[in-house]
Amino acid sequence: MKKTLADIDVKGKKVLVRVDYNVPLDANLKITNDKRIMATLPTIEYLLKKNAAIILMSHLGRPKGKVVPEMSLKPVAVRLGEVLGKPVKFVGGDCISAESKKAAKDLKPGQILLLENLRFHSEEEGKNAAGEKDKSSMDAFAKDLASMGEVFVQDAFGTVHRSHASTAGIVKYTKDAAAGFLVEKELKFLGEALEKPVRPFLAILGGAKVSDKINVIENLLGKVDSIIIGGAMAYTFLKAQGVSTGTSLVEDDKLDLALDLLKKAKERKVNFLLPVDHVITNKVDFASKSVPSDAVVETTIDEAIRDGFMGVDIGIKSIEKFAEVVKSAKTIVWNGPLGIFEIDEFSKGTVEIAKMVADATDEGAISVVGGGDSVSAVKKAGVDKRISHISTGGGASLEFLEGKDLPGIAALPDKK
Repeated sequence: MKKTLADIDVKGKKVLVRVDYNVPLDANLKITNDKRIMATLPTIEYLLKKNAAIILMSHLGRPKGKVVPEMSLKPVAVRLGEVLGKPVKFVGGDCISAESKKAAKDLKPGQILLLENLRFHSEEEGKNAAGEKDKSSMDAFAKDLASMGEVFVQDAFGTVHRSHASTAGIVKYTKDAAAGFLVEKELKFLGEALEKPVRPFLAILGGAKVSDKINVIENLLGKVDSIIIGGAMAYTFLKAQGVSTGTSLVEDDKLDLALDLLKKAKERKVNFLLPVDHVITNKVDFASKSVPSDAVVETTIDEAIRDGFMGVDIGIKSIEKFAEVVKSAKTIVWNGPLGIFEIDEFSKGTVEIAKMVADATDEGAISVVGGGDSVSAVKKAGVDKRISHISTGGGASLEFLEGKDLPGIAALPDKK
């Protein structure tokens, strides 16, 4: 069990907080979605009550070690100040410049400073100025960051699967460190779902590729009672069993692997569910996310897809089949949509499953949804407020489900 914010003394101290303010910006550099900012408020407000001086650190975009003005965190400082109703200091250009260090040194208890984009320095990602892997450069950068504060708080779950200067490297150079409230919440829900699930335990996995979820499936097969596979992943499993899949997206080099996973599920007595019918079409405009006017869209009578057609969603029989398992589940982990849900005509399966997960949650189940597309799906279905926990870290939640150690968590000290 890792130390959390409540376990460390932050009163009147300078506290470095790693946050995930990698927010979307429009052409006018206006923030179009501030959910990542809002998610950090419990930690920030707690630190303000403790009269700490708060130094926030984040990345934005992929500037690749160069100063890219369009990826400055200045708009975030403005928005955070609006939300908190108090000024947030900001120094542009360079997060470890003399000016930034002076701003940190002069920061008084109860004040907040947001440092400039960490990834303007290639050292943040473990590289030197030439872009080559270089641990010594990363350590030096981590030490520079740590010199601005006394205590480190990790509250950026979206980055803890990265072994970067501000996520893992900084811990050894600060006097104390702990998980912030956002990270603590993520570890509680994801950890308890995997290690102490109330049964029956169901995993719902979707998305395009089996290869993206191999490790997740293998890890979960030793933990769940049932697993539902949807999205394009399902077509690889179906083809592996000799079912015709038309022009659907299939990973032909993963057919043997799919059969092996099915065999393991059977050996472990895991209920492995695949679609029994599909919504199919002969044309999709992926660029405009629309269905051409001359496209043919229909639903199959069984799991087979005829030549010239591709699967784009699960059919009504599959929805009904999956419903039985979802309704009886007491712990549900969901990662990945069950069809091309961003196109309205092909979103029904994903939306219906989202509603079922919300209904199960209303009846007492614990539900955890992770991954950007899955989060978008529950919001599209209008049930996001009825889910037990929506993870803020796509890649991090996926690696957690794989059973991997997350460097940004592993570096934190354990509770005594």
